Amino acid sequence: MSTEIKNIAVFTSGGDAPGMNAGIRAVVRACVYYKKNIFGVYRGYEGMIDNDIVKLDARSVSNIIQRGGTILKSARSEEFKTKEGRKKAYENLKSRDIDALIAIGGNGTFTGLHYFGQEYDIPTICLPGTIDNDLPGMDYTIGYDTATNTAVEAIDKIRDTALSHNRLFFIEVMGRHSGYIALNSGIAGGAVAIMMPEDSMTVDELLNKLDAGAEKNKKSSLVVVAEGGQEGTVWEVAEQVKKKAPYYDTKVTILGHLQRGGAPSYFDRVLAGRLGVGAVEAILNGKRDVMIGVKDNKLVFIDFEQIDNKRHEVDPEAVKLAKILAI
Repeated sequence: MSTEIKNIAVFTSGGDAPGMNAGIRAVVRACVYYKKNIFGVYRGYEGMIDNDIVKLDARSVSNIIQRGGTILKSARSEEFKTKEGRKKAYENLKSRDIDALIAIGGNGTFTGLHYFGQEYDIPTICLPGTIDNDLPGMDYTIGYDTATNTAVEAIDKIRDTALSHNRLFFIEVMGRHSGYIALNSGIAGGAVAIMMPEDSMTVDELLNKLDAGAEKNKKSSLVVVAEGGQEGTVWEVAEQVKKKAPYYDTKVTILGHLQRGGAPSYFDRVLAGRLGVGAVEAILNGKRDVMIGVKDNKLVFIDFEQIDNKRHEVDPEAVKLAKILAI
């Protein structure tokens, strides 16, 4: 392996995701294994500007693999978007002879890393840490599996109440502009319908499905709605249904940030471990300005142009499956 890079810094940025701590742990221990110095940057790009940087070792990341959130904290930074802010960040890194950066975050994190790496000619690699699973070129992002399992557990509990009172529940899940959490939690939770950005189901089409179910003596119905859906917010969808079909006893539940927290699943821990070690090995072997991911169970490297303003589209077969199982 290359001996040019001696000091690496790791940080998390953007929204937190279960498994970020497992990723930090993997990066730190891989650096220790390969006898490289490793630094942690607190609060993402904001901490880089404020010089909130500490040296880490293998013991610094003990007992964090099972914890949600991120021990390095996360923050959004307007100052980093300016040349002056990036210059401060670079000077703080160079004062510690840091010669490579590994970030854990989503599209916005990778965008900042891409331009910073180009501007100051510093090797960079990003791990995909976002519950939305919206990054193209890979199968899964860190945090998606845990967030979806959290949504399924909540849907199962809501079903108990729905059955007890013959109610129609609208359940909003996260995902920003991606329907992955909605689609798979809806399939696993037995939803009668799933409304997401990638599907053009209208409220009238939804009502047809609900009425068809009622004719078959369905005792309750669950509708999973992704934030960012084409028919508006979950409240707007529920209100339209209530106006057009007042005979339904409608209730709304927004799972919100509940999906971000909690202990990461085994899958997210293993995925973060693979990507963290892979990122260190890749950067020591000359890789730079890429996001590392797993595709078909193999490590892959995706460049900025493949990710910038693009989305990981949902599988049409999964959409078809959801419709068949909802009959």
